[in-house]
Amino acid sequence: MPSPYHPANQSCCSWTGHANQLINITCSTCSLISEMASAGPEAELGDLIPKKNSTSVICEYFGFEAADVHQKHVLCKTCRANVATSGGNTTNLYRHLKHHHRHSGEKSSGKDTQAHSSQQTTITASFASVTPYDKSSRRHREITTAITQHIAKDMVSINTVTKDGFKNLLCTLDRRYAIPSRTYFSQVAIPQLYAECKEKVETKLRNVEYYATTTDMWSSRTTEPYLSLTLHFVNDNFELKSRCLQTAYFPTDHTGENIALGLRECLSSWGLKEEDQTCITTDNATNLIKAMELNQWTRLQCFGHRLHLAIENAVKDDTRLEKEDCTEKGTARITFTRALTDKCPTRWGSRQNMIGRVLEQSKALSQTRRCITWSPHVHMDTDVLESINNALAPLQEFTDALSGEAYVSVSYLKPVLHLLRTSTLAESDEDTNLTKEIQTRALGYIEDKYSDPATQELLDITSFLDPRFKTDYISAENVPDIKERVKIEMEQVARKVTCPLSLCNLVTQSATSIQVIFFLHCHFLTFT
Repeated sequence: MPSPYHPANQSCCSWTGHANQLINITCSTCSLISEMASAGPEAELGDLIPKKNSTSVICEYFGFEAADVHQKHVLCKTCRANVATSGGNTTNLYRHLKHHHRHSGEKSSGKDTQAHSSQQTTITASFASVTPYDKSSRRHREITTAITQHIAKDMVSINTVTKDGFKNLLCTLDRRYAIPSRTYFSQVAIPQLYAECKEKVETKLRNVEYYATTTDMWSSRTTEPYLSLTLHFVNDNFELKSRCLQTAYFPTDHTGENIALGLRECLSSWGLKEEDQTCITTDNATNLIKAMELNQWTRLQCFGHRLHLAIENAVKDDTRLEKEDCTEKGTARITFTRALTDKCPTRWGSRQNMIGRVLEQSKALSQTRRCITWSPHVHMDTDVLESINNALAPLQEFTDALSGEAYVSVSYLKPVLHLLRTSTLAESDEDTNLTKEIQTRALGYIEDKYSDPATQELLDITSFLDPRFKTDYISAENVPDIKERVKIEMEQVARKVTCPLSLCNLVTQSATSIQVIFFLHCHFLTFT
């Protein structure tokens, strides 16, 4: 056996020792590299300069030495290996991370893909945000319809769609919407909206059996004349409904004949029968009164307008009221925190509003008159104004209450006339002579205008049908005639559904609730 001190054996032992040291050094280096790779770019060995003007994620893991001014030699921040690249190509950089630092390679690949996807999404969204809507798209049609409804419902000029401020508003709300031209709205959108609205109204009117109407003449701000007609009816749920059928341009002469023809044509265009109209309400213009007579329609005068005329008639041609007019003219040039109101001949109750405001501001007016040098004749007699106010103020409430269209008001007329006669316009010991005279004139005017037999019969019927009043305001001798008249009309209504008249037939033929109640009420009248 060879001696352990043999040269060959010594050489073998020496080589074995060096090999073990080399293995230990290699393992330590690999462990360090592995730790650095798992730590990512934060665990940099030395300071390397990043690539200039680079936005790629891969460049976070590579850099250049400070001495490499032209940045030609790319160094890995993890292992300091020199990775060959050409012309800014990053393929070798990705390959290096994938093979030598797998963890870093996966992170860089994920970040770059996410950034690319985010950038692509942003570009797509930006392009879509400035692309105009297609005119046939739902969004474009919705906005156009909303603009059309704004023009029609708010009565604004069609020229609004051409104004820069309106266009800027639409652009701010939705920049993708391109507003159509003014001609489109005037010739397409608005006529189409009118046709749709008319079709809906016609559908509702098909089930209307009886109706009442209201008509009046109007003038626009440019003095163009219009004739309006509003329909009032009760549906199957006993709800009062109103529909304005027309506010039509009426350039012809406002004679009774022309108005009568225009109203008949309007009813015909909506498929409404004249014989189904129970009553038409108008103001007291002579041409409208004549038109109703020519058409042989039952007419009811507007109580609000008649009360307004009664007030004007009661205070006109009275020399004591000249001072009031002087006060009106003198104070028209004075401005207060709570401004004075003026009298308007066509606005009901404006006279009483004017007088009430003057009395309310009497102290301010008295102080102002002391400073007036340009009109020494201005005089305000508060006694006269208070007398007028005491006579007119109670009537203001009736004007407002009986001028609505959301509720039935015709049945109130008999009770209101009774209240005016016995309370509101009745003389009182506390009233001044002027107040009594105004009340007497107003009451006499109203009673005279509602005294004709046809109007009285109509008011008696409406009051009788109102369960709150019944026969309370009907003279005893007229009650039997009113009952008989109501019974006849109810039977006529019932016969339109079935004949002979029977509740069984009404139910089997699907009569409306109104017709069934008419039948029951008719038989109730027979036994009472």
